[in-house]
Amino acid sequence: MKRRTLPAATALAAAAALLLTACGGGDDNSKGNDKIAGANAGSEKSASPSASATATAGRPKITLSADNTITFTPEDAADQPQDEILKDNAEFIRALNAAISAQNPRLPALEYYTEGEGAVAAQKWVQSFKDAGLTVTGTVRYFDRQVSLESKKAASLTYCGDESKGFTKVVKTNQVKKTKADKNSYVSYGVKVEKNAKGVWETVKIVSVRGAAKCQP
Repeated sequence: MKRRTLPAATALAAAAALLLTACGGGDDNSKGNDKIAGANAGSEKSASPSASATATAGRPKITLSADNTITFTPEDAADQPQDEILKDNAEFIRALNAAISAQNPRLPALEYYTEGEGAVAAQKWVQSFKDAGLTVTGTVRYFDRQVSLESKKAASLTYCGDESKGFTKVVKTNQVKKTKADKNSYVSYGVKVEKNAKGVWETVKIVSVRGAAKCQP
């Protein structure tokens, strides 16, 4: 599915095209753009509208709308640092979707999992949905999630997003804007994360490429 594109963060190089997309395709004006959306992991179990699994130890409770499902594969890793990174990345994606549903670019949960350029980009992305009067619905699947540790406090992730069953929805009318799935329904992501003093792996940069060959079914 084609979706709206997150405006590039001014702090990133133009060539990097920092783009985030929320779950759901169907923006008639989007062509070959990037996105971000929900996820579930491991055996692709659907994320429920209830509180996120990692909402412990002072972490924010994230609740998704009943019509917004995100799945992640894999959901966890055997190695502790990588496992923590995968889980915090999933929470960032959930928080982004929750912020879009709430039409709130400064949703505390989203700010909790972002910093620097990542925070600026996420806020602009949510604001673009709010300005357009749109939210997200359907199912978005994140898969082939891989972590590369760079140091004790820095790492990168790569993963793919399948938005073929994710759409945008008009807030005022609840009209779901559907489009047919095509190569641009699949997005490749490159993410930089850093571990803060609280032990949270915050998203500090994210680059996406819509229609990437490696993410095609």
